Amino acid sequence: MLQGIPGPQQVLSALTGTLGLSSLLGPGIESSQNSFQHCSKAELSCATPYHGQDKCCFNYPGGQFLQSQFWDADPAIGPEDSWTIHGLWPDYCNGGYPQFCDSKRRYSNISLILTDSGRGDLLDEMRIFWKDWKGDDPNLWEHEWNKHGTCISTLETHCYDIYYPQQEVVDYFDKTVELFHGLPTHEILAGAGIVPSYTETYSLSEIHDALVKAHGAEVVVRCRHHNLNEAWYFFNVAGPLQTGKFIPANPDGQTSNCPSKGIRYQPKTPRKDEPTKTRGPSEPTSTGTQLSSV
Repeated sequence: MLQGIPGPQQVLSALTGTLGLSSLLGPGIESSQNSFQHCSKAELSCATPYHGQDKCCFNYPGGQFLQSQFWDADPAIGPEDSWTIHGLWPDYCNGGYPQFCDSKRRYSNISLILTDSGRGDLLDEMRIFWKDWKGDDPNLWEHEWNKHGTCISTLETHCYDIYYPQQEVVDYFDKTVELFHGLPTHEILAGAGIVPSYTETYSLSEIHDALVKAHGAEVVVRCRHHNLNEAWYFFNVAGPLQTGKFIPANPDGQTSNCPSKGIRYQPKTPRKDEPTKTRGPSEPTSTGTQLSSV
């Protein structure tokens, strides 16, 4: 988990007695590990049927989490040697997804929330790796929280023993960035000899198998006009989002829309005048049904 320094939100809570002055002492800051309510039994979402469990400790109904990453090369978005974050989405266990679940917690000031919470370090990471292709990063962050973050049951404000305003927003972005760094897609593909190129193309099986080996479960690969564009990693969670264990899981219904061969992995660097070569003819496959959303 990325660390920061106490922000105005925490200082105010401490001075009013919510956290206590001791929370501001020492090198650390108040974290979800010691402010989130204790869950004595961590049941794995989706693998365990819902039978009235405390939804502060058991993610429901959105129990399968999809961590989505982008590769945007035209125009080039983000570092040339890294994919970027799209979002973290709570899907239903049998497919489909909830959206915009709490109008009272729709925020349009994510940057300010992170800064006031003492998480400028997290904001810096997001400015590098959580990019909007239109150039409006704050708008993308707001959209992802308002549409998806508000639908995570374990992020409800009453789930915290010690709560400061918008703490659940910080936890959502912190966990998403943590999961993203644990799945360095560019590095994973490069390790399998799959690198951005204007002259080489790849098969779906090459890309898919490399990502599955690294993740430990099925991965959905998405394309746009035969260009590699997105990777979807799925998890079930034992316990709450804040402190639970994310377990790699197979998709809840989503499938790839890429052709079986002839997939282009376009570099983010300027193109040189070279002819394109392929490993074989392009063979379109079924696009499947896209159940999650931006």
